[in-house]
Amino acid sequence: MTILILNALVVNEGKIEPRDVFIKDGFIEKIAPDLAHLKANRMIDATGKYLLPGVIDDQVHFREPGLTHKATIYTEAKAAIAGGTTSFMEMPNTVPNALTQELLADKYQIAAETSLANYSFYMGTSNDNYDEVMRTDIRNVCGLKIFMGSSTGNMLVDNAHVLSKVFANFPTLIATHCEDEATVKANLEKYKTLYADNPPYDIHAIIRNEEACYKSSSLAVELAKKHKTRLHILHISSSDEIPLFQSGPIAEKHITSEVCVHHLWFDAEDYKQLGNQIKCNPAIKHNHREKLFQALLDDHFDVIATDHAPHTWDEKQQSYWQAPSGLPLVQHSLNVMLEFYQDGKISLEKIAHKMAHAVAECFQIDRRGYIREGYWADLTLVDLNQNTAVDKDSLYSKCAWSPFEGANFRSKVTHTIVSGNIAFANGKFDETHRGQRLQFNR
Repeated sequence: MTILILNALVVNEGKIEPRDVFIKDGFIEKIAPDLAHLKANRMIDATGKYLLPGVIDDQVHFREPGLTHKATIYTEAKAAIAGGTTSFMEMPNTVPNALTQELLADKYQIAAETSLANYSFYMGTSNDNYDEVMRTDIRNVCGLKIFMGSSTGNMLVDNAHVLSKVFANFPTLIATHCEDEATVKANLEKYKTLYADNPPYDIHAIIRNEEACYKSSSLAVELAKKHKTRLHILHISSSDEIPLFQSGPIAEKHITSEVCVHHLWFDAEDYKQLGNQIKCNPAIKHNHREKLFQALLDDHFDVIATDHAPHTWDEKQQSYWQAPSGLPLVQHSLNVMLEFYQDGKISLEKIAHKMAHAVAECFQIDRRGYIREGYWADLTLVDLNQNTAVDKDSLYSKCAWSPFEGANFRSKVTHTIVSGNIAFANGKFDETHRGQRLQFNR
């Protein structure tokens, strides 16, 4: 299989250059100014469009197995590639929780059979599965996930001895969800008593507040510094946490961090209109997004992700106290960041870095995340002169709703190439190929 992309504006490694790209048998074989003389099975005229490395999302919840009334690996991977995401890393709080190597292997098997995108899955941690954790093959698994605050799935690890032991001995990346459980529980009890069935619109930001995030994140950083752990803290939501992370390239860090598109896009005032639709853990808070965005630009935060976490519409329509946390985002994460570009807040080069290059470096992914000869052809072609209207008919996530409904983004993903296959082109999917399992250079 060969593909020739002509006349693209290639966004890669800090530059935007007019280039042609020739793909053969899954890999980028040649990048040059003029390859029109080459013959290929498929040809894409990319005149006026930008070619970016495919987005790598290091934090999603695709709900399979056990929660397939909300989503499946097939449906959510389809939504991902429609939005330009070519690879994902999925979380262990499915049912049953991925706390053994056998249960983890089951998820990889489902993805091998059904995922249109490339994939990896985190090994899960509990208070009593240390031996299973240490059996993880770090060349074939993206990392270890520790919930240092309870979230959907209730996989809280709160045993100090276990935390210390895992931080001291796990040989590669540990990714953490950081919210202090005692703080959240105390706030929950207090405000349930105070407000009963009539909580204020921003109650979630009050209960899962800045203090809860900072207490837990600072503990994780303290443990990582003590044990020299390769730590990656997920979905930073408060500016209070920014000083925990040094600015600079990933190669100089053993502690890295992630910021998610919804914490950059929404503010707690949006609860007035969207309510439980934007209820997520950690919470969207008041007056933090501008500082979070600046920390991203200043390289305190290393990667951009979604924490895509779909629930059914009916589940989200319950009262605040009953509605689950999480929102579907993976189909529009690149559109969101390109909207910031259109507003002059971030460059295309920085978007490519934070959504692809830096993720590949952070996780040591083998031959992905860059547009380079000899690398897997994971590519996204976008048109900044076409719009993407978000409505129910255009959504691919199984839950069939989006907090962005009604938006008209000033960008459009026209093609998504996954491991050298044109998986999505002008609104149509090619499902004859499946994505590849990510491998890691460790």
